[in-house]
Amino acid sequence: MKTFLKILLAAVLLIVAIKLSPLLFIAALAGLIAAAVLGALGLSLLAALVAVVLAFAVALSPIWIPVLCVIGVISLFRRNSKPAAPTPPPAANVPPPIPA
Repeated sequence: MKTFLKILLAAVLLIVAIKLSPLLFIAALAGLIAAAVLGALGLSLLAALVAVVLAFAVALSPIWIPVLCVIGVISLFRRNSKPAAPTPPPAANVPPPIPA
């Protein structure tokens, strides 16, 4: 008797799902359309942000390009003028090599 009730319940749920499927289809379609609109809006806003950042970088290039050149020259000369690091003395607890 329990198996019959399970089969009957599954049949009733299947009928309800079939009757509600047009509503679920319309809701899913509306969700997809909303996601497409928001995605397009998000991409256009991202493109606008990239354009603003690029315009800002181009407008400030008379300032930051010479600054980068000066920093590069300074780092180049500092790197060449550094003395070589001294080699550390051998550790005291290392045994001498075995002669062959």
